[in-house]
Amino acid sequence: MDKIQHKFVNVGALKLHIAEIGNGTHRESNPIQSLFCLVNKSQTPFFLFYPAGPNVAVFLHGFPEIWYSWRHQMIALAGAGFRAIAPDYRGYGLSDPPPEPEKTTFSHLLDDLLAILDALSLSKVFLVGKDFGASPAYLFSILHPERVIGVITLGVPYAPPGPSMLHKYLPEGFYMLRWKEPGRAEADFGRFDAKTVVRKVYILFSRSELPIANENQEIMDLVEPDTPLPSWFTEEDLSTYGALYEKSGFRTALQVPYRTVGDDLKLPDTVVKVPTLLIMGGKDYVFKFPGFEDLIKSEKAKEFVPNLEVTFIPEGTHFVQEQFPEQVNQLILAFLAKNT
Repeated sequence: MDKIQHKFVNVGALKLHIAEIGNGTHRESNPIQSLFCLVNKSQTPFFLFYPAGPNVAVFLHGFPEIWYSWRHQMIALAGAGFRAIAPDYRGYGLSDPPPEPEKTTFSHLLDDLLAILDALSLSKVFLVGKDFGASPAYLFSILHPERVIGVITLGVPYAPPGPSMLHKYLPEGFYMLRWKEPGRAEADFGRFDAKTVVRKVYILFSRSELPIANENQEIMDLVEPDTPLPSWFTEEDLSTYGALYEKSGFRTALQVPYRTVGDDLKLPDTVVKVPTLLIMGGKDYVFKFPGFEDLIKSEKAKEFVPNLEVTFIPEGTHFVQEQFPEQVNQLILAFLAKNT
């Protein structure tokens, strides 16, 4: 963790926090069967070592996550010779909040990502997105395909943007519907400090059932005070998240994603054409979203992501990259090597 460096990138009037590690010096060996050793004139193929291109992965967090949620993956990629970069979105963690958080949209996150790549002189990168961070990864690859080598997402499949239909299929106590309502989550969260809010959400999202409150119950009340943290999530981890959200608050986090779902992004296309890997925990509550299990486990997802691979970690939950970091790291590194 001490080797992860921190800096700030100016994007307009905002300073956005960037965590990074590694120098991107990964080189891949490639057997060239048609070339032979001229020294001994043998028929034994030899290995040519060539630069593997822009060996950079940019990690995009979800909620209630932050750059820190990618700590295991960043260290693993750096150890393999890649450069790993994880920003905090505007209004999250150590990044500046926008002047009017209630006007923040997914388009701002996409513009920020482009500005970060330009500021760091990154011509082309892999994008790795988790939870709602999958959306900017998918969408950026559509808007700027010349800047993206491939996309890896965890926990959320791609579906073309459109009006949200959740209210038609789920009760009003569903957490996304509650948090979409201005003031409702603010009042709910406001009863606790930031660390306790993160603790409760981590416990909720680690379960296999959708968080749904009763009519006279708030989402935070779904977790009893004595409920233990998941075994893979330490008190130290919680303290780190708590401190970062204590700094930023939840004002922007509630706006994006929960109050911007279904916004019209005016995409030139709705197909993700770059190589894509979806990693799902087998016990992720996302499978309970209407239509998601069928989308993920059938060939339907390939209608809009033709170059898609899907892999499952059977015991994984929604936070699979923290729960089973070694397995996720191996999957990510294999995808990077395949597409570099």
